[in-house]
Amino acid sequence: LCTDNGEDAHRIAPSPVVHVRGLCESVVEGDLVEALEKFGNICYVMMMPFKRQALVEFEAMESADQCVTCGANEAVYIAGQQAFFNYSTSKRITRPTNADDPNSGNKVLLLSIQNPLYPITTDVLYTVCNPIGNVLRIVIFKRNGIQAMVEYPFWSQKAKSALNGADIYAGCCTLKIEYARPTRLNVLRNDNDSWDYTKPFLVRRERGKGRQRQAILGEHPSSYSDNGYGPHCPLLPVPSNNRYKRSSLHDAQEVVAYPLPQTSSYMGHASSSSVAMVSGLHPAKMNCTRIFNLFCLYGNIEKVKFMKSVPGTALVEMGDEYAVDRSITHLNSIKVFSKRLNVCVSKQHAVIPSQVFELEDGSSSYKDFGMTRNNRFSSVGQASKNIIQPPATVLHFYNVPPCITEDELQRLCTEHEVPGFIKFKVFDAKPSSKTISGLFEFDNKTHAVEVLTVLNHHQIRIPNSNNYSVHEIRDTSQHNAE
Repeated sequence: LCTDNGEDAHRIAPSPVVHVRGLCESVVEGDLVEALEKFGNICYVMMMPFKRQALVEFEAMESADQCVTCGANEAVYIAGQQAFFNYSTSKRITRPTNADDPNSGNKVLLLSIQNPLYPITTDVLYTVCNPIGNVLRIVIFKRNGIQAMVEYPFWSQKAKSALNGADIYAGCCTLKIEYARPTRLNVLRNDNDSWDYTKPFLVRRERGKGRQRQAILGEHPSSYSDNGYGPHCPLLPVPSNNRYKRSSLHDAQEVVAYPLPQTSSYMGHASSSSVAMVSGLHPAKMNCTRIFNLFCLYGNIEKVKFMKSVPGTALVEMGDEYAVDRSITHLNSIKVFSKRLNVCVSKQHAVIPSQVFELEDGSSSYKDFGMTRNNRFSSVGQASKNIIQPPATVLHFYNVPPCITEDELQRLCTEHEVPGFIKFKVFDAKPSSKTISGLFEFDNKTHAVEVLTVLNHHQIRIPNSNNYSVHEIRDTSQHNAE
């Protein structure tokens, strides 16, 4: 038997531990298990992500023999790339803890973050780990580099398999995961370094050191400078039904751009935040979705929460502090439903879903928009199409079915109790086009803002056809529709 570099595989004594080489950068533990479990039961996997290698321990020697033999005679692919196999000099993989037996049913994982180029906080790890299963508690500590423990309510093998070896950001912040000794985590306070998600009312340590909002599995820093959206940014994936490169390890990722954490220059704020506080909201006509419809013109929206203790006030967590600055610049002091909005930077650094209640219209006081496709700054290309400007009397619409008439659009406004438009223009489209776009003009800016707040992203249902949504009704700098 010969390996890919011509060495005799039998020079190393047979062992139940197989050394795997030639792995792709994005491989995780689950990929190895999926590809190699056909040879026999696997009892342990140790990832070596920066070497693009791994050790796989089989329960039986015969399974390891089959793996090495098969790999020498034919191509064995792991995560779409051919891998190479040899016996390891070790007869057993050394476990770093005494609770690493998969049969022990341990619910707590020990995460070691290798090459941590970006801040690692409870918010980051919650974003990474919660899609696999409901995270109960997180504790971050810095004894041997940056490590963390994450507690699940169930046996955590699924999370370990999906995340072990994955990068939080491309090429850095790589996760190496083992089972932890403790069976339950004790959290005294909710802050950057520890969080108990079953007790949202634990006191935070310092408001001034808020959690940096980050997403999972991004690229190296890019730049929005050509489009005027600030300095260098990392490319981060937009949250989807599963936030990893492969869901059950096979789904592709979309990419989203957020600026790196920096000090906001808006009006000389001493501290920056990606959370805006909005007051002056109409109690019966405003809800989380309508706030999203209005604020999404100026940046990605992560979460919206109405404050029970302050009626008519909501917190809006945006993708970055620059989005908050743009929202303040263009939306502060505008009138919506006869009430003047006050938009300012919040002292909070994240929106936490606590004290959720029912609004007057029956909807929830809290909503997470992290996975919506309606966010408009989800890539450099998308962001470059957004014209950042204040409200105007003219709205631009698109993604409307070509069969709809002007009267039907007016009726849509009437049905939703918002002002109708005074002028209407449709842009020329190709005969094969499945949608149309155009302009609405209103009597004043307030009317335009109210229509955008209510009808932005509204689905137009056509019988015996696909559903269309007014995917973008937005303010435009034009002064009329002629």
